[in-house]
Amino acid sequence: MTKLRILIADDEPLARERLHAMLGAEPSIEIVGECSSGPETIEAIQRSRPDIAFLDVQMPGRDGLQVAAALTDDERPAIVFVTAHERFAVEAFAKHAVDYLLKPFDRARLQQALERARNHLKNRRAGDLGARLENLLATAKPRPTERLAFRADGRVVFLRPAEIVWVEAANNYSILHLADATRLMLRETLSTLEQQLGTAGFARVNRSALVCIDQVLELQQANYGDYVVVLRNGTRLPLSRNLRGQLDVFGSAQI
Repeated sequence: MTKLRILIADDEPLARERLHAMLGAEPSIEIVGECSSGPETIEAIQRSRPDIAFLDVQMPGRDGLQVAAALTDDERPAIVFVTAHERFAVEAFAKHAVDYLLKPFDRARLQQALERARNHLKNRRAGDLGARLENLLATAKPRPTERLAFRADGRVVFLRPAEIVWVEAANNYSILHLADATRLMLRETLSTLEQQLGTAGFARVNRSALVCIDQVLELQQANYGDYVVVLRNGTRLPLSRNLRGQLDVFGSAQI
C-alpha cells in the first residue's frame, strides 16, 4: 500500500508533537516534515510535495490561510486546517480546505479528517487521469491501418488496404475487388464495410460502391452534368450527385 505523505505545520512545538504522535499511529502515514512558520511551510510543500498538509491557521510570517493562497493548484496538497478558533472556518473552506479541525480533537476526529483527505485525493487523481486521457485522445494522430481482417467462406483473410481496389454491394453481401483481379465475397453489408474502411482511405461514390481513393485515376463528365469515377484498372463507376462532396478527398477541382 502506498503511504500518504503528510506535512505538519504549527508554530507550537507541543501541538506538532501531539499531532505527530497521533498520525504516527496510522500505518498508512509517512510524515515528511514539520514546519513552524508560513514561509517555511510554503517552501517545504513546494520541495517535498506532500499528499496532505495539516496547517495551523495562526503562524508567524504567513498564516495557514495565506500559505494555502500562495500555492498553485498543482502544488496544493489536500489541506486540513488545525486551529483553536471557529471564526476562520468559512475562509478556510474558501481556501480549498478538505477539513477543519478544532483543537483539542481526538483520534476519531483526526481519522475522519484523514478519510476526507483520502477521498479528496482519490477524486482529484481520477479527474486528472480523465483529463490526461481525454487530451491524449484529442491530440493523438490516428495510426495508418496496416492490415484488415475479413471473414469469408469460413476463413479469415488478411488484406492491406492497398490490395483492395473497390467494394461492390450485393444485397446483404459485399464483393471485394482486389488488385490481383480476384474477388472475395463477404457476408457484410456495404455500410458495415464503409465504417471499417473509411479510416483506411476509402470513400463511397454511390449507393453500391466504395472505392480506394488511391485507385481513382480520373473523373469524367457524363450526360446531364453527371460524372463517372474511373479507376486505375479501368472500372467505371457512376458518381452519385449527393456524394459529390466526397470529391475533395480525391484532391480534385470542384465540379
